[in-house]
Amino acid sequence: MDEAEASSRYWCHICYEMVNPILETGSMKCPICEGEFLGEMVTATNLRSVNLLLNMGVYLSTPRTEKISEDGENGRLRYGLSSMQGWRSSMEDAHAAYTNLDGSTSFFGVYDGHGGKEVAKFCAKFLHKQVLEHEAYRAGDLGTSVQKSFLRMDEMMCGKTGQKELALLRGKVDQSEGLSGSGEDNGLTDNWPSEGIHSDYRGPNSGCTACVAIIRNNILIVANAGDSRCIMSRKGQAQDLSKDHKPDLDVEKNRILEAGGYVQYGRVNGSLNLSRAIGDMELKQNKSLPAEKQIVTANPDIVTVELTEDDDFLIIACDGIWDCLSSQQAVDLVKEHMNTEKRLSVVCERVLDRCLAPASGGDGCDNMTMILVQFKKPLDIKPSLERQSVSSVQ
Repeated sequence: MDEAEASSRYWCHICYEMVNPILETGSMKCPICEGEFLGEMVTATNLRSVNLLLNMGVYLSTPRTEKISEDGENGRLRYGLSSMQGWRSSMEDAHAAYTNLDGSTSFFGVYDGHGGKEVAKFCAKFLHKQVLEHEAYRAGDLGTSVQKSFLRMDEMMCGKTGQKELALLRGKVDQSEGLSGSGEDNGLTDNWPSEGIHSDYRGPNSGCTACVAIIRNNILIVANAGDSRCIMSRKGQAQDLSKDHKPDLDVEKNRILEAGGYVQYGRVNGSLNLSRAIGDMELKQNKSLPAEKQIVTANPDIVTVELTEDDDFLIIACDGIWDCLSSQQAVDLVKEHMNTEKRLSVVCERVLDRCLAPASGGDGCDNMTMILVQFKKPLDIKPSLERQSVSSVQ
Protein backbone atom coordinates (compact mmCIF):
# COMPACT_ATOMS: atom_id res chain seq x y z
CA MET A 1 0.00 0.00 0.00
CA ASP A 2 1.44 3.37 -0.98
CA GLU A 3 1.17 6.64 0.92
CA ALA A 4 -1.56 8.08 -1.31
CA GLU A 5 -3.81 5.12 -0.69
CA ALA A 6 -3.02 5.09 3.00
CA SER A 7 -3.83 8.76 3.49
CA SER A 8 -7.57 8.18 2.97
CA ARG A 9 -7.76 5.52 5.64
CA TYR A 10 -7.85 5.09 9.39
CA TRP A 11 -6.52 2.24 11.48
CA CYS A 12 -8.23 0.27 14.23
CA HIS A 13 -6.17 -0.41 17.34
CA ILE A 14 -8.35 -3.38 18.29
CA CYS A 15 -8.11 -5.64 15.23
CA TYR A 16 -5.23 -3.75 13.53
CA GLU A 17 -7.11 -3.32 10.26
CA MET A 18 -6.89 -0.24 8.06
CA VAL A 19 -9.99 0.81 6.15
CA ASN A 20 -11.82 3.83 4.77
CA PRO A 21 -14.73 3.87 7.20
CA ILE A 22 -16.78 6.47 5.32
CA LEU A 23 -16.89 4.40 2.14
CA GLU A 24 -17.26 1.01 3.77
CA THR A 25 -19.62 1.67 6.66
CA GLY A 26 -20.69 5.28 6.51
CA SER A 27 -19.42 5.77 10.06
CA MET A 28 -16.22 6.10 12.01
CA LYS A 29 -16.40 2.58 13.39
CA CYS A 30 -14.32 -0.35 12.21
CA PRO A 31 -16.45 -2.60 9.96
CA ILE A 32 -14.66 -5.68 11.30
CA CYS A 33 -14.86 -5.33 15.07
CA GLU A 34 -17.11 -2.25 15.31
CA GLY A 35 -14.53 -0.64 17.56
CA GLU A 36 -13.96 3.09 17.53
CA PHE A 37 -11.10 4.36 15.39
CA LEU A 38 -8.35 6.34 17.01
CA GLY A 39 -9.37 9.37 14.99
CA GLU A 40 -5.92 9.54 13.41
CA MET A 41 -5.79 9.45 9.64
CA VAL A 42 -3.00 7.34 8.20
CA THR A 43 -0.38 9.65 6.72
CA ALA A 44 3.11 9.37 5.30
CA THR A 45 4.55 10.07 8.75
CA ASN A 46 2.78 7.24 10.51
CA LEU A 47 2.59 4.72 7.66
CA ARG A 48 5.47 2.75 9.17
CA SER A 49 3.51 2.39 12.41
CA VAL A 50 0.46 1.20 10.51
CA ASN A 51 2.45 -1.31 8.48
CA LEU A 52 3.97 -2.70 11.66
CA LEU A 53 0.57 -3.10 13.28
CA LEU A 54 -0.93 -4.66 10.18
CA ASN A 55 1.95 -7.11 9.92
CA MET A 56 1.42 -8.13 13.53
CA GLY A 57 -2.33 -8.35 13.31
CA VAL A 58 -3.22 -10.42 10.23
CA TYR A 59 -4.90 -13.70 11.13
CA LEU A 60 -5.40 -16.97 9.29
CA SER A 61 -8.83 -18.43 8.65
CA THR A 62 -7.81 -21.49 10.69
CA PRO A 63 -4.86 -21.72 13.09
CA ARG A 64 -1.67 -23.61 12.32
CA THR A 65 -1.35 -25.95 15.29
CA GLU A 66 1.66 -27.96 14.09
CA LYS A 67 4.39 -27.67 16.69
CA ILE A 68 8.17 -27.65 16.67
CA SER A 69 9.24 -29.44 19.84
CA GLU A 70 12.40 -30.86 21.35
CA ASP A 71 13.83 -32.27 24.58
CA GLY A 72 17.29 -32.44 26.09
CA GLU A 73 19.15 -32.89 29.35
CA ASN A 74 22.48 -33.00 31.13
CA GLY A 75 23.53 -33.97 34.63
CA ARG A 76 21.97 -30.88 36.24
CA LEU A 77 18.72 -30.33 34.39
CA ARG A 78 16.40 -31.41 31.62
CA TYR A 79 14.31 -29.28 29.31
CA GLY A 80 11.51 -29.40 26.80
CA LEU A 81 10.30 -26.75 24.42
CA SER A 82 7.56 -26.20 21.88
CA SER A 83 6.55 -23.44 19.48
CA MET A 84 3.40 -22.96 17.43
CA GLN A 85 2.38 -20.39 14.80
CA GLY A 86 -1.27 -20.37 15.81
CA TRP A 87 -3.63 -17.83 14.26
CA ARG A 88 -0.95 -15.46 13.02
CA SER A 89 -0.26 -15.31 9.30
CA SER A 90 3.45 -15.96 9.90
CA MET A 91 5.73 -17.34 12.59
CA GLU A 92 7.99 -14.69 14.07
CA ASP A 93 9.20 -16.44 17.25
CA ALA A 94 12.62 -18.04 17.58
CA HIS A 95 14.40 -19.81 20.40
CA ALA A 96 17.75 -21.23 21.53
CA ALA A 97 18.42 -24.10 23.93
CA TYR A 98 21.91 -25.37 24.80
CA THR A 99 22.36 -27.64 27.80
CA ASN A 100 26.15 -27.38 27.49
CA LEU A 101 27.14 -23.99 26.16
CA ASP A 102 30.73 -24.55 27.30
CA GLY A 103 30.64 -27.71 29.37
CA SER A 104 29.55 -26.04 32.63
CA THR A 105 26.87 -23.59 31.51
CA SER A 106 23.37 -23.99 30.07
CA PHE A 107 21.67 -21.34 27.94
CA PHE A 108 17.99 -20.91 27.06
CA GLY A 109 16.41 -18.02 25.15
CA VAL A 110 13.04 -17.01 23.71
CA TYR A 111 12.89 -14.30 21.04
CA ASP A 112 9.50 -12.89 19.99
CA GLY A 113 9.69 -11.01 16.70
CA HIS A 114 7.53 -8.12 15.53
CA GLY A 115 7.41 -6.61 12.08
CA GLY A 116 9.21 -9.68 10.69
CA LYS A 117 10.99 -12.85 11.77
CA GLU A 118 14.56 -11.92 10.90
CA VAL A 119 15.67 -10.17 14.11
CA ALA A 120 14.38 -13.01 16.29
CA LYS A 121 16.19 -15.52 14.10
CA PHE A 122 19.33 -13.39 14.20
CA CYS A 123 19.30 -13.43 18.00
CA ALA A 124 18.65 -17.17 18.12
CA LYS A 125 21.66 -17.66 15.88
CA PHE A 126 24.14 -15.24 17.39
CA LEU A 127 23.28 -13.99 20.89
CA HIS A 128 24.50 -17.03 22.81
CA LYS A 129 27.73 -16.97 20.80
CA GLN A 130 28.36 -13.38 21.82
CA VAL A 131 27.81 -14.32 25.46
CA LEU A 132 30.35 -17.10 25.13
CA GLU A 133 32.94 -14.90 23.41
CA HIS A 134 32.76 -11.85 25.67
CA GLU A 135 35.75 -11.24 27.92
CA ALA A 136 33.47 -10.84 30.94
CA TYR A 137 32.20 -14.38 30.40
CA ARG A 138 35.73 -15.74 30.48
CA ALA A 139 36.27 -13.83 33.73
CA GLY A 140 33.16 -15.45 35.22
CA ASP A 141 30.92 -12.37 35.02
CA LEU A 142 27.85 -13.86 33.33
CA GLY A 143 25.64 -10.85 33.97
CA THR A 144 27.90 -8.40 32.17
CA SER A 145 28.52 -10.77 29.28
CA VAL A 146 24.81 -11.27 28.57
CA GLN A 147 24.02 -7.56 29.02
CA LYS A 148 26.71 -6.56 26.52
CA SER A 149 25.57 -9.29 24.14
CA PHE A 150 22.03 -7.89 24.00
CA LEU A 151 23.43 -4.51 22.96
CA ARG A 152 25.89 -6.16 20.59
CA MET A 153 23.01 -7.61 18.56
CA ASP A 154 22.01 -4.10 17.46
CA GLU A 155 25.60 -3.26 16.56
CA MET A 156 26.00 -6.41 14.50
CA MET A 157 22.79 -5.87 12.55
CA CYS A 158 23.82 -2.39 11.40
CA GLY A 159 25.95 -2.30 8.29
CA LYS A 160 26.26 -4.32 5.10
CA THR A 161 27.15 -7.58 6.83
CA GLY A 162 24.16 -7.41 9.14
CA GLN A 163 21.89 -6.39 6.27
CA LYS A 164 22.98 -9.42 4.28
CA GLU A 165 22.52 -11.80 7.19
CA LEU A 166 19.06 -10.44 7.95
CA ALA A 167 18.07 -10.87 4.31
CA LEU A 168 19.25 -14.46 4.52
CA LEU A 169 17.18 -15.10 7.62
CA ARG A 170 14.20 -13.40 6.02
CA GLY A 171 14.55 -15.75 3.06
CA LYS A 172 15.23 -12.93 0.60
CA VAL A 173 18.62 -14.13 -0.65
CA ASP A 174 20.05 -17.46 -1.70
CA GLN A 175 21.44 -19.45 1.25
CA SER A 176 24.87 -19.62 -0.36
CA GLU A 177 25.13 -15.82 -0.35
CA GLY A 178 24.74 -15.40 3.41
CA LEU A 179 27.53 -14.72 5.85
CA SER A 180 26.84 -17.90 7.81
CA GLY A 181 25.20 -19.96 5.12
CA SER A 182 25.67 -23.33 6.81
CA GLY A 183 23.40 -22.33 9.68
CA GLU A 184 25.65 -24.22 12.11
CA ASP A 185 25.51 -23.04 15.71
CA ASN A 186 29.11 -23.76 16.66
CA GLY A 187 30.70 -20.97 14.64
CA LEU A 188 31.96 -17.90 16.45
CA THR A 189 31.32 -14.27 15.60
CA ASP A 190 34.43 -12.53 16.91
CA ASN A 191 35.50 -11.75 13.34
CA TRP A 192 32.29 -9.83 12.59
CA PRO A 193 33.35 -6.64 10.78
CA SER A 194 32.98 -3.33 12.60
CA GLU A 195 31.17 -1.07 10.13
CA GLY A 196 29.44 1.45 12.37
CA ILE A 197 28.83 4.91 10.96
CA HIS A 198 30.69 4.08 7.75
CA SER A 199 27.76 1.97 6.57
CA ASP A 200 24.69 3.35 4.80
CA TYR A 201 22.47 0.68 6.41
CA ARG A 202 21.16 1.79 9.80
CA GLY A 203 19.74 -1.57 10.76
CA PRO A 204 16.32 -3.25 10.75
CA ASN A 205 13.04 -1.51 11.56
CA SER A 206 11.66 -4.85 12.71
CA GLY A 207 12.67 -6.17 16.11
CA CYS A 208 12.19 -8.78 18.82
CA THR A 209 11.97 -9.29 22.54
CA ALA A 210 14.66 -11.36 24.24
CA CYS A 211 14.35 -13.34 27.46
CA VAL A 212 17.36 -15.46 28.36
CA ALA A 213 18.21 -17.79 31.25
CA ILE A 214 21.82 -18.90 31.89
CA ILE A 215 22.55 -21.59 34.47
CA ARG A 216 26.01 -22.39 35.85
CA ASN A 217 26.23 -24.73 38.85
CA ASN A 218 23.53 -23.38 41.18
CA ILE A 219 23.57 -19.81 39.87
CA LEU A 220 20.83 -18.59 37.53
CA ILE A 221 21.11 -15.40 35.47
CA VAL A 222 17.98 -14.05 33.76
CA ALA A 223 18.22 -11.22 31.21
CA ASN A 224 15.11 -9.68 29.69
CA ALA A 225 14.23 -6.93 27.22
CA GLY A 226 10.57 -6.74 26.22
CA ASP A 227 7.47 -8.62 27.36
CA SER A 228 8.54 -12.22 27.06
CA ARG A 229 8.81 -13.55 30.58
CA CYS A 230 10.79 -15.93 32.79
CA ILE A 231 9.27 -17.37 35.95
CA MET A 232 10.35 -20.03 38.42
CA SER A 233 8.36 -22.48 40.51
CA ARG A 234 9.69 -22.49 44.08
CA LYS A 235 7.81 -25.01 46.21
CA GLY A 236 4.97 -24.68 43.73
CA GLN A 237 4.77 -20.89 44.03
CA ALA A 238 5.46 -18.72 40.98
CA GLN A 239 8.39 -16.33 41.24
CA ASP A 240 8.66 -13.69 38.52
CA LEU A 241 12.26 -13.36 37.36
CA SER A 242 11.59 -10.64 34.80
CA LYS A 243 9.23 -7.74 34.31
CA ASP A 244 7.38 -6.76 31.16
CA HIS A 245 8.79 -3.59 29.61
CA LYS A 246 5.76 -1.51 28.66
CA PRO A 247 5.81 2.16 27.60
CA ASP A 248 3.45 3.28 30.39
CA LEU A 249 5.83 2.23 33.17
CA ASP A 250 7.31 5.35 34.76
CA VAL A 251 10.96 4.41 34.26
CA GLU A 252 10.31 3.45 30.64
CA LYS A 253 8.17 6.48 29.84
CA ASN A 254 10.75 8.85 31.33
CA ARG A 255 13.49 7.40 29.12
CA ILE A 256 11.27 7.57 26.04
CA LEU A 257 10.41 11.23 26.63
CA GLU A 258 13.99 12.23 27.46
CA ALA A 259 15.16 10.62 24.22
CA GLY A 260 12.67 12.64 22.17
CA GLY A 261 9.91 10.06 21.80
CA TYR A 262 6.34 9.94 23.06
CA VAL A 263 3.78 7.43 24.29
CA GLN A 264 0.38 7.32 22.58
CA TYR A 265 -2.34 4.72 23.10
CA GLY A 266 0.12 2.74 25.23
CA ARG A 267 2.61 2.52 22.36
CA VAL A 268 6.02 4.06 21.74
CA ASN A 269 5.52 6.83 19.17
CA GLY A 270 2.06 5.38 18.62
CA SER A 271 3.34 2.12 17.10
CA LEU A 272 5.36 -0.23 19.31
CA ASN A 273 3.75 -1.67 22.44
CA LEU A 274 7.17 -2.49 23.93
CA SER A 275 9.70 -0.10 25.41
CA ARG A 276 12.72 -2.43 25.14
CA ALA A 277 13.62 -4.66 22.24
CA ILE A 278 16.48 -5.74 20.02
CA GLY A 279 16.25 -4.18 16.56
CA ASP A 280 13.68 -1.42 15.87
CA MET A 281 16.60 0.77 14.86
CA GLU A 282 14.34 3.53 13.62
CA LEU A 283 13.65 4.27 17.30
CA LYS A 284 17.36 4.30 18.24
CA GLN A 285 18.70 7.18 16.15
CA ASN A 286 19.47 9.84 18.77
CA LYS A 287 23.20 10.26 18.16
CA SER A 288 23.69 12.22 21.39
CA LEU A 289 22.59 9.32 23.61
CA PRO A 290 24.10 5.90 24.40
CA ALA A 291 22.25 2.71 23.47
CA GLU A 292 20.88 2.34 27.00
CA LYS A 293 19.02 5.68 26.80
CA GLN A 294 17.45 5.51 23.34
CA ILE A 295 13.67 5.76 22.85
CA VAL A 296 13.66 1.96 22.63
CA THR A 297 16.65 0.15 24.08
CA ALA A 298 17.97 -3.40 23.94
CA ASN A 299 19.50 -2.97 27.39
CA PRO A 300 18.13 -5.84 29.51
CA ASP A 301 17.20 -6.09 33.15
CA ILE A 302 19.44 -8.65 34.85
CA VAL A 303 18.35 -10.85 37.76
CA THR A 304 20.70 -13.20 39.62
CA VAL A 305 19.31 -16.09 41.67
CA GLU A 306 21.02 -18.75 43.73
CA LEU A 307 19.09 -21.96 43.16
CA THR A 308 18.07 -24.08 46.14
CA GLU A 309 16.47 -27.47 46.70
CA ASP A 310 13.11 -25.70 46.81
CA ASP A 311 13.30 -24.74 43.13
CA ASP A 312 11.32 -26.96 40.77
CA PHE A 313 11.45 -25.57 37.23
CA LEU A 314 11.73 -22.51 35.01
CA ILE A 315 9.31 -21.33 32.34
CA ILE A 316 10.56 -18.98 29.63
CA ALA A 317 7.84 -17.95 27.20
CA CYS A 318 6.69 -15.20 24.87
CA ASP A 319 3.70 -13.00 25.57
CA GLY A 320 1.44 -15.32 23.59
CA ILE A 321 1.45 -17.46 26.75
CA TRP A 322 1.28 -14.64 29.29
CA ASP A 323 -1.66 -13.00 27.51
CA CYS A 324 -3.63 -16.08 28.54
CA LEU A 325 -2.10 -17.25 31.82
CA SER A 326 -0.85 -15.57 34.96
CA SER A 327 2.51 -16.70 36.31
CA GLN A 328 0.85 -18.85 38.99
CA GLN A 329 -1.64 -20.33 36.53
CA ALA A 330 1.26 -21.36 34.31
CA VAL A 331 3.05 -23.05 37.22
CA ASP A 332 -0.11 -24.88 38.27
CA LEU A 333 -0.82 -26.02 34.71
CA VAL A 334 2.72 -27.29 34.21
CA LYS A 335 2.66 -29.18 37.51
CA GLU A 336 -0.65 -30.79 36.54
CA HIS A 337 0.68 -32.05 33.20
CA MET A 338 4.04 -33.13 34.63
CA ASN A 339 2.12 -35.66 36.72
CA THR A 340 0.98 -37.48 33.57
CA GLU A 341 3.55 -36.59 30.86
CA LYS A 342 7.13 -37.86 30.88
CA ARG A 343 8.46 -35.58 28.14
CA LEU A 344 8.70 -31.92 29.03
CA SER A 345 8.11 -30.92 25.40
CA VAL A 346 4.69 -32.57 25.59
CA VAL A 347 3.94 -30.55 28.73
CA CYS A 348 4.78 -27.42 26.73
CA GLU A 349 2.53 -28.56 23.90
CA ARG A 350 -0.36 -28.99 26.32
CA VAL A 351 0.14 -25.44 27.60
CA LEU A 352 0.16 -24.07 24.05
CA ASP A 353 -3.05 -25.93 23.25
CA ARG A 354 -4.63 -24.55 26.42
CA CYS A 355 -3.74 -20.98 25.40
CA LEU A 356 -4.87 -21.21 21.77
CA ALA A 357 -8.00 -19.14 21.16
CA PRO A 358 -11.05 -20.93 19.68
CA ALA A 359 -11.50 -18.09 17.15
CA SER A 360 -9.34 -15.33 15.69
CA GLY A 361 -9.12 -12.02 17.48
CA GLY A 362 -8.08 -11.25 21.05
CA ASP A 363 -5.92 -13.22 23.46
CA GLY A 364 -4.68 -16.62 22.37
CA CYS A 365 -4.09 -15.66 18.75
CA ASP A 366 -0.40 -14.81 18.93
CA ASN A 367 2.59 -16.99 18.04
CA MET A 368 3.54 -19.10 21.07
CA THR A 369 6.90 -20.39 22.26
CA MET A 370 7.66 -21.96 25.63
CA ILE A 371 10.76 -23.51 27.19
CA LEU A 372 10.40 -25.58 30.36
CA VAL A 373 13.57 -26.30 32.38
CA GLN A 374 13.35 -28.77 35.25
CA PHE A 375 16.13 -28.94 37.86
CA LYS A 376 17.37 -32.37 38.82
CA LYS A 377 17.61 -33.12 42.54
CA PRO A 378 19.73 -32.92 44.53
CA LEU A 379 21.30 -29.71 43.27
CA ASP A 380 25.07 -29.33 43.35
CA ILE A 381 25.07 -26.69 46.09
CA LYS A 382 28.39 -24.92 46.63
CA PRO A 383 28.91 -24.39 50.40
CA SER A 384 31.05 -21.29 49.82
CA LEU A 385 28.13 -19.39 48.31
CA GLU A 386 25.76 -17.63 50.66
CA ARG A 387 22.17 -18.68 50.03
CA GLN A 388 19.91 -15.82 48.97
CA SER A 389 16.34 -15.31 47.84
CA VAL A 390 15.21 -14.30 44.40
CA SER A 391 16.63 -10.84 43.75
CA SER A 392 14.44 -8.02 42.51
CA VAL A 393 14.51 -6.78 38.95
CA GLN A 394 16.78 -3.78 38.56
